[in-house]
Amino acid sequence: MTDGLARDAFPALARVHNGHPVAYFDGPGGTQVPRAVADAVADYLLHHNATARWATPTSRETDAVIAGARAAAADLLGARPEEIVFGHNMTTLAFHLSRALGRALPAGPGEGRPLQAGDEVVVTELDHHANVAPWQALADERGAVLRTARMDAATGTLDWAHFASLLGPRTRLVAVNAACNALGTVTDVARAAGPARHVGALVFVDAVHWAPHALIDVGTLARAGVDFLACSPYKFYGPHAGILWGRAELFAALDVPRVAPSPDTVPERVETGTRNHEALAGTTAAIDFLASLGGGDPAEPRRTRLARGYARIHAAEQALVARMWDGLRAVAGVTVYGPPPDLPRTPTVSFTVAGRHPRDVVAAAAAEGVFLSHGDFYAATVAERYGVRVGGGFVRAGAACYTSADEVDRLVAAARRSAQDA
Repeated sequence: MTDGLARDAFPALARVHNGHPVAYFDGPGGTQVPRAVADAVADYLLHHNATARWATPTSRETDAVIAGARAAAADLLGARPEEIVFGHNMTTLAFHLSRALGRALPAGPGEGRPLQAGDEVVVTELDHHANVAPWQALADERGAVLRTARMDAATGTLDWAHFASLLGPRTRLVAVNAACNALGTVTDVARAAGPARHVGALVFVDAVHWAPHALIDVGTLARAGVDFLACSPYKFYGPHAGILWGRAELFAALDVPRVAPSPDTVPERVETGTRNHEALAGTTAAIDFLASLGGGDPAEPRRTRLARGYARIHAAEQALVARMWDGLRAVAGVTVYGPPPDLPRTPTVSFTVAGRHPRDVVAAAAAEGVFLSHGDFYAATVAERYGVRVGGGFVRAGAACYTSADEVDRLVAAARRSAQDA
């Protein structure tokens, strides 16, 4: 898959820089998009652009784009369309949700009342700060207490004993990421949700870094205790947008700030203002692209084809991340972070090169057509725990469905040259 159809679908892979074909390892910050996604965005803007809910053909076509995107996102997550909310990005959606929860908790021991002094919110050190800042702001505004579960720096995984110790009768919300965008660590969110439900807390999952690499089943997660989950299409070959899944009864009960004439039905009541219709058209195309990787009859249910597509993605990415991990670890002066490939992880590896600033490593690799990323990637606490944030953070390499083994070898060679030049 990584050397065939998937690569042919991405026009960006034709780019040449300094005489080198570009290898894109910056996907954890936003993947390249297939031609079909760009075509869907352009087709909407050029031929169907309109405001929703009017009695014109273009408006009805826009209604169909919105409904189609909800259906596609529902298939992707194993949800129902009425449980899908769209927004600008995951961060904006998380802030929007946090304000609503602060105004009135929709479930649990504090149901019907605002978050208040003495209530507690639990986050983790592994989280992107888009899954920290909204809850920190909520706690600050309401006088609640934010508690942070430690990571085990030796393994790059959550310290489960410490996490469990933070849960209690005053816990109102647990926010946890399904995969760490800096380390690739995959966290068992069901294991986190069970104890949270036991104490009556709501559970929010940041699945932005997880959704490109694993087929999510929110039905299973909901039974384990998860209430809300967010992801971003631009991390799985789509346009810049955000998706929020939530249990429909909670969406109906949220005290969301809204414009009075706007719909008060689920899920529209949670969305503010005009949606990005062209991004929704592109989101459907991105999900259909993932389904196409599963092959088979296009008449089959999209969820079935998605399951096969993700199985192929997982198999290819497992081989690539092992090759990347082993290759980088063999380079003198390179330190890799996070769990090894035999533990649950995404194909994202962060590393440092002794004596070289991460920005310089990335610039040198880019000159050879190997595009990486550098910094803390908003997983600032992770970088602090490893003592690299002040020094510029990490160099990060992420494989995607279009990554080839040859490109991984080019990455390792570029890291070796950086280490030799230190």
